[in-house]
Parts: sequence; structure tokens; C-alpha cells
Amino acid sequence: MTVKTLGSETAARYREWVKRNREYVHQKTNDQVGYIHIPDMGGNGFAEFHRGFLSELDYPSLLVDIRHNRGGHVSPLLLEKLARRRIGYDQPRWTTPMEYPPDSVMGHMVALTDENAGSDGDIVSHCFKLMKLGKLIGTRTWGGVIGISPQSAFVDGGLTTQPEYSFWFVDVGWEVENYGTDPDIEVLYRPQDYVAGIDPQMERGIAEINALIEAEPPRLPEFGARPRLTLPRLPQG
Repeated sequence: MTVKTLGSETAARYREWVKRNREYVHQKTNDQVGYIHIPDMGGNGFAEFHRGFLSELDYPSLLVDIRHNRGGHVSPLLLEKLARRRIGYDQPRWTTPMEYPPDSVMGHMVALTDENAGSDGDIVSHCFKLMKLGKLIGTRTWGGVIGISPQSAFVDGGLTTQPEYSFWFVDVGWEVENYGTDPDIEVLYRPQDYVAGIDPQMERGIAEINALIEAEPPRLPEFGARPRLTLPRLPQG
């Protein structure tokens, strides 16, 4: 038998970490909260978001983990989906109701962020607060939101980048650059927590969303009796 070894075990370890977090959130919320992690705001992060988002919408509420987000440029696309407000249902004759708009969260959301979330990771963390999607929990983000243009190539195959895109928000102006965004609830993740196998940010996120669910449980509305409309009457004459 020939064994082909992995060039790197990073992807396998990441998949195991996400799987473990997801199962833990499900367990600690009695299957009331889904979990997704967004590792960056590029093609990989876009794929990871959708890998988990559609399946985790089977749970009434959602915990969004933005920690260690390496940035990119797809935050508007992801925020559009997270911001969808469920305002109606399409009730088929024989099956269960379908939410409108599709792929919208029924209940509550909270997000986790940290000092390793930068660039578009800063932006999506700040926008989660700004758009009032839910509480942002963790530590202040990295603070590097000026975009670059990697367009000056060297003859040896390398290249240099230039900072060219400053970022401004309606609430804080230019102040996310070189500062980051503050969480609504600060929770430190200390080295001794990591060694002990404890994730205090995750624990606080679970506690916050469980409290929201207890105060306002997500549930389908009472639709009432379906209308039984008569056929239109043809005009006489």
C-alpha cells in the first residue's frame, strides 16, 4: 500500500476545530443555535461561509465566529445574507412553511471577534455592530483597513504594494484604521485559557445568545386559517 502524506495538516486541523466548535455550540444551546466560522474575506472565506451557513440555518439562531479573520474584500456579500430579516412565509399546500426572504435567520445572532481579525475582518466586525445584527463579543480588532494595490512587479518575480484605499464609516469616520473596532462585550482569551482548553469568548457568546433565546424564543408565527376566496364573478351583460 502506498501512503501519500499531506504537504500540510493545517486544513485538516482547521476542519476539526470548526467541527468541534459547531458540535459544542449545538450541545450547549440544546440545538437552538448554529455556528459558522469565517477565516478570511477572500474566496476561501466565501466558500467556508456558505459551507456552514445554509446547513446551520436549520437552527433558529446563529453564532458567527470572525476570530482570526485574515481579511479580503467579500464582506458586503456576507453581510447582505446575515442582514436578511425574515418578514414572511410561503406556505405550500402539503409541506412546511418556507421563509421569506430565503436563507434568513429566524432568531438571534451574536458574533465573536478578536485582535487577529484585520482588514476586511475589521470591517465585517464593525459592520456587525453598526447594522445592529447582534452583540459583538471578544477583543478589539487589529485595525488595518487601508486597502492595497499589488501592481508593481519586480524582475525577480516579487512585487510591492501601495496603501491606496482609506475606509470611512458613518459612526466613527476614519477611526477604525490604526485602532480597530471595540466589541460590545470585551472578553479576553488568555494563554492560560488556551492551555487549559477553555474558550472564554465562546462561552460568553453562548451565554449571551441563550439569554436572548430565553427572553424571546424564536418560533414560527401563528398563521391562522388560510383564506378561502370565492371565484371572481363575471360581469353581467
